[in-house]
Amino acid sequence: MDRYTRHIPPPCEEELKILHSDDHILVVSKPAGLLSVPGRIIKDSVLQRVRFSFPEAVIVHRLDLDTSGLLVLALSQHAVRELNRFFRERSIVKEYTAEVYGSIEHDMGVIALPIAADWERRPRQRIDRLVGKASSTRFYVQARFSNSTRLLLKPETGRSHQLRIHLANVGHPILGCDLYAHEKAFAASERLRLHARYLAFKHPFTGEDLVYEDDITF
Repeated sequence: MDRYTRHIPPPCEEELKILHSDDHILVVSKPAGLLSVPGRIIKDSVLQRVRFSFPEAVIVHRLDLDTSGLLVLALSQHAVRELNRFFRERSIVKEYTAEVYGSIEHDMGVIALPIAADWERRPRQRIDRLVGKASSTRFYVQARFSNSTRLLLKPETGRSHQLRIHLANVGHPILGCDLYAHEKAFAASERLRLHARYLAFKHPFTGEDLVYEDDITF
């Protein structure tokens, strides 16, 4: 599977959508194929793009290169502190849409598998019941197709690659996943079929309840 990941991705031509901005936060919808922060080789990223208009922007969480969907950025030091606290306390609600390989039998369930870094195969993670950190993902079936299933995913923890590795380890890798899918699942889609569709949190300054949705049709 190493051959899937050893490449420089093509330039992302798709627009970054700004859904909300005020003195403290910026909410955007990231296209698949765009980094959240500049990389060692590729500099084009959410952070680089938004800093043309919002030079004070700070990334407080990330989406993988190939994952599309909602991100909130901080625009003030107060927002940096509060948003980091929200993520640390798991008070920010996140939901994802995914299409996975095969037909999942149960309409809903929980995947609870501990995750650790796979240092010999970075950036991959691995399931490790001895030293892995507790990780939990709730899933809900939205639709079943002939060779795949569309899911609503609610991660209860925020480990790196959590959704991708959890689903792969229960036999239903996300279509187009270059890190954990077998060849049939990887070849079934030109992009990773994973999208961050929902964010809900309190405004870090006003305390107002905020909800953002960004649905997708793969």
